Amino acid sequence: MTEKQPFWRRKRLDQMTRPEWESLCDGCGRCCLHKLRNADEPADTPNVDYTDIACKLLDTHSCRCTHYPTRKTFVPDCVALTVKNVDELGWMPSTCAYRLLAEGHDLYWWHPLVSGDPETVHEAGISVRDKVVSEDEVPEDEFEDHIVDWPA
Repeated sequence: MTEKQPFWRRKRLDQMTRPEWESLCDGCGRCCLHKLRNADEPADTPNVDYTDIACKLLDTHSCRCTHYPTRKTFVPDCVALTVKNVDELGWMPSTCAYRLLAEGHDLYWWHPLVSGDPETVHEAGISVRDKVVSEDEVPEDEFEDHIVDWPA
């Protein structure tokens, strides 16, 4: 008897329920890092420099937003990832489940949906856990001093 495939292998992103969609987030926190882009680059460019500076709403240990349902109230320019814009956000990390599935790839072994454990994303070193500082701790004119290459 063949075991039923998990939903992310059976469904396209646009077929997923809201809970399925939300469960794709692996909790790495990489999308919540400040990214710097040359002013001449288009807004959807993949050519960004990642920093080790996290959004003020990111819990830097759990790697989860502290105000997820109301985040846009506190951070108006927070990008809400949707089926319609997932292909346009070239700056999303290459390990992002939404990006992987949109590009026809499978999830990595450390993804909580695969491993069954939300800690594997941290154990695998993929998350920003304890590697970042809050934007509240860094003056904006010093963001360039915090460019790193590990999140990309």
